Amino acid sequence: MSRKGFLSIFISLFFLNVVSLKAQTIQKEKQPLITILRILETRYQISFSYADSTIEDKVAVLPNEDLTLDNALNVLKTDINLDFEVLNNRFIVIKKSDLEDKEIILKTQRLEEVVVTNYLTAGITKLNDGAITIKPESFGILPGLIEPDILQTIQALPGIFSIDETVSNINVRGGTHDQNLLLWDGIKMYQSGHFFGLISAFNPYTTKSVHVSKNGTSAKYGDGVSSIIDMQLSNTIDDEFKAGAGFNLINADAYAKIPLSKKTELQLSARRSVTDLFITPTYDQYFKRIFQDSDLSNSNSSSISKNEDFYFYDIAAKFLYDVTKKDRVRFHFLNVNNDLNYQEQSTINNQSEAFNSKLSQQNLAGGITYTRDWNDYVSTTTQVYVSNYDLHATNFDISNDQRLIQENEVNDGSAKFDINYNPNSRFKINAGYQFIEVGISNLEDVNNPVFRSYIKEVIRSHAIYGETSLLSNDAKTKLKFGTRLNYFKKFDMFLAEPRLSFSQRFFNDFRFEVLGEIKSQTTSQIIDLQNDFLGIEKRRWVLANNNDIPVIKSKQFSVGLHYNKNKLLISAETYVKKVDGITTRSQGFQNQYQFIKSIGSYTVKGVDFLINKQFNDVVSTWLSYSYSKNDYTFNDLNNGQPFPNNADLRHALALSGTCAINDIKLALGLNWHSGRPTTLPIDSTDGTINYQSPNSSNLDDYLRTDFSATYAFDVSEKARAIIGASVWNVLNKKNIINTYHTLDEDDTIIKIENTSLGITPNVSLRVMF
Repeated sequence: MSRKGFLSIFISLFFLNVVSLKAQTIQKEKQPLITILRILETRYQISFSYADSTIEDKVAVLPNEDLTLDNALNVLKTDINLDFEVLNNRFIVIKKSDLEDKEIILKTQRLEEVVVTNYLTAGITKLNDGAITIKPESFGILPGLIEPDILQTIQALPGIFSIDETVSNINVRGGTHDQNLLLWDGIKMYQSGHFFGLISAFNPYTTKSVHVSKNGTSAKYGDGVSSIIDMQLSNTIDDEFKAGAGFNLINADAYAKIPLSKKTELQLSARRSVTDLFITPTYDQYFKRIFQDSDLSNSNSSSISKNEDFYFYDIAAKFLYDVTKKDRVRFHFLNVNNDLNYQEQSTINNQSEAFNSKLSQQNLAGGITYTRDWNDYVSTTTQVYVSNYDLHATNFDISNDQRLIQENEVNDGSAKFDINYNPNSRFKINAGYQFIEVGISNLEDVNNPVFRSYIKEVIRSHAIYGETSLLSNDAKTKLKFGTRLNYFKKFDMFLAEPRLSFSQRFFNDFRFEVLGEIKSQTTSQIIDLQNDFLGIEKRRWVLANNNDIPVIKSKQFSVGLHYNKNKLLISAETYVKKVDGITTRSQGFQNQYQFIKSIGSYTVKGVDFLINKQFNDVVSTWLSYSYSKNDYTFNDLNNGQPFPNNADLRHALALSGTCAINDIKLALGLNWHSGRPTTLPIDSTDGTINYQSPNSSNLDDYLRTDFSATYAFDVSEKARAIIGASVWNVLNKKNIINTYHTLDEDDTIIKIENTSLGITPNVSLRVMF
């Protein structure tokens, strides 16, 4: 069949589906809410509690009999603008909505139907478009975590892991970390971690929700060929003061949500490390893990490092102003900072010399968002933001009388206009335009011998996008289809990026899912030398130049089958993803390809499998397993033959359980995966190591067991406290996460091993009021 004929059939079926959906809607008649509630009480063996005035004059459509209770309540929420608070399995309280924005939220809930609530643990839900939503304020507990660390939490999801245990190197279905699009209130972020990757840089206590998508993402998102991690702060004025403060053995923080008037509110949060004030066992373990293969640990007899001074902080602010009932303005500000100073001392010719080496990393972001509701069906949002990332290092090598300065700076500015047309709960159109200008500069300055290099690239891009979402009247069928069209002026390049998400529920408890997308991105991270930036933060951001650094392009397709009944979820998803335009410099090779520049691709095929069983909202257990085969292809390497990706973890398994009894929460989990690929040496000749075939061997398997516990109690009528304790790597298993080889002065091959975190305890105390 020709492409033209196939397209005609697809368009015909598409519009027939729309007509069918409208016909189903028309056939349904509304009836008094009190009548519907009595029917539902009999159907689900439940009891509603409400004030007569709350449901007075309310009418709605009776939900279909084959819907679950949660889905039936979602259907009612769409029609009547009321809140349903489920107290337990039998009693449900009906309340009036307090917030003006709730009406908009309730209208779209059917389009974002929750397929699984308490996915793995409380506060994590799975939607019918394949995405995952995390709500830190209602977060339960996960093994090894006593606080809802955003980027650590998403690693509990199948297909997402960190090959080196950091949040600054998250691998989603075999991709590198720079292939994840991180958005903070719509602003793109270029720094994700504190303590150079061990802690998320985003305060979870002011984050309302986190939207994670591995495939089938919305057309409104550009970049992120591997995933979208969209973090949103609260966007509504509650007219209620909320605040909290807490500390653990690494940092202390405080936050507040302050209503200034009926139309204005200020949200503030601040966090700072305590590592420069006193030393804790947690800090000791973190220090060993991060600085084990850096200038702080690689000192020789004539030069020693001492008096290191390390700290980090983040400050976030959001100002909300509801100008009118239809007009809302929001101001956003975020500053994330890591700072390290250490003194290097040397004695040469009986003279003592000392210099300060330093490393600073900062992401500063600010923006303004204006939203207008034109009527009940149409709303527009305009956002302008600026995001600046700066990585600066000064490194003194006293023995060689050398000073090296390195800088990496990113300036990202964007203007975006978005429009939503939502005439009813089953049909939605989203469209918009986005302009982005990104400038990235890299500086390297050496005093001996004198050398200076400064390179700056700028790319301006324009994008238009459109997307349609359809939901059948019985909430069984969900279709979302859209396209994003990008134009890169510098390269005179147009790229069309279609996106697809289809979900079909059948036999009541089964759901079939198809996801697909094409994406591109112009920013990436590379490593020039492994000892860049003191050997701590080795990666630097660069822009595509369509020459030796091309625009990265990806294609991904997945099919999933899910079963969900009686709080038992069985899920399986198979996928294939190909990413073109990667460079050897972006992959962190430490073998025969470390200094070779080449352009290639990687292809990953895999299966994500999950069994999650919950028992009466008290116990949740899950077993997840991922199998993937991830291979590079570079025409200039390995004779053009595929070889394993540096992030090829063939098998990964997690077995965990959580228990929540009243105010006590416990979690225990085991994580195992096969060892990452490595390249073994054969011998050395003339100062060069001869290697075996690239990534033809593997490190030993990785195994880690984690435990955590929290207890909540009332301090007063208005204050509540939570104490927690956790142990990361309970069994103190020594896991080798990376191995490479160097030569000493005698041309003898030296094996260098990087190990994971050892047994790492932590405790916390938090008060909320």
